Order: sequence, then C-alpha cells, then structure tokens
Amino acid sequence: MIKAELRKKYMQKRKALSVDEAFSLSERILEAFLDYFKPVAGQKVHIFTPIRKFNEIDTKIFIHAFLEKNIRVFVPKVIAEDLISVEINEDTLFETSNWGIEEPVSNEDSGEHYFDYVITPLLYGDHKGNRVGYGKGFYDAFFQSISPASKKIGINYFSPDEPIDDVWENDIPLDYLVTPTEVLSFFNGLE
Repeated sequence: MIKAELRKKYMQKRKALSVDEAFSLSERILEAFLDYFKPVAGQKVHIFTPIRKFNEIDTKIFIHAFLEKNIRVFVPKVIAEDLISVEINEDTLFETSNWGIEEPVSNEDSGEHYFDYVITPLLYGDHKGNRVGYGKGFYDAFFQSISPASKKIGINYFSPDEPIDDVWENDIPLDYLVTPTEVLSFFNGLE
C-alpha cells in the first residue's frame, strides 16, 4: 500500500482503541523495550511526547521509567521548521504546542548528536524498517543530523503486515520496531 492509504488505515485503527486498550498496549510495548534493550543509567534516550488526540502510545510511562533508572531523557521540540532536542528531568515544565504536543517550555537545544536510543513516533512500520509518520519529514531531517550509531526505534501498537510501496530515497528506515508482541531488527535484513 502507499503511505497515504496506510496513514489513513492506521490512524483509524489507532483511534478505534479505547483509552484502557491503548494504555495496556503502551505498557506492553514499554516492557518489550526494556526486556530487549535493557537500558542502563547514564545512557541517553530521545523520545517523543504523545499527541493525545491521535491516541499515540503513552510515552510518559517510558519517560518515567527512564528517569527512575537515571537514564538521560531528551524530547523533541519544534522551533520554526527545525526539531531540536531538549534534555528533561522530573522538574521540567511543559506547555502544549499548537499541534497538541506537550513540549518543554525551554528552547535550549541540548546539542547532543549521539543517543543510545531514538524512540520514534509512527503510524505504521513495515518488515523492512520503513515507516509512515504524519508526513511532515521532521524525523528524516532529525535522523540526518544525529550520529548514525544512534539506534532508531519505532514503537507501534500494530505489527507489520503489508509493505510500504512508495518509499522515497530520502526516507531513513528504522533500526528496530517494537510492538506489544515482538521486537523486529532491520540490520542487514537479519532477525
């Protein structure tokens, strides 16, 4: 299927989830992430904050778990046309952007270019690590600005069951996809 069709299909599937279902699936995705990657104190995680109206995965539980483990947490903030990375802690103040995204009040870019894990929002990811987002291209640009050694990890409620037919040459694939039931690795077509 092409991205526009997949975007529509998976947005509808996501919106059909109840609040309780979405939270339960979010917890299972967090457990799968922690079991597979085993993040430790001092590592750096870049993670998005959820857009509630799109019923996104509840990454606040991820953030809380990371901060409890003394893992450094960074979240995106859009300023003009750029996505910057702001380091946060338990005391960070947030405000809701025009897009309905909770972002730090601070506009201070951390300047970090290497993250152990970049947990990436998406509507759909296929078996090759290709992803369908909201179509704005922020994460493709962000991926180009960070170290290629940073692990790009998509998280999704749904396992891949169909290919993305219109992958573009500037699209940067994920390294991993974590769902409530599996962790897929896309390195050299292995796993």
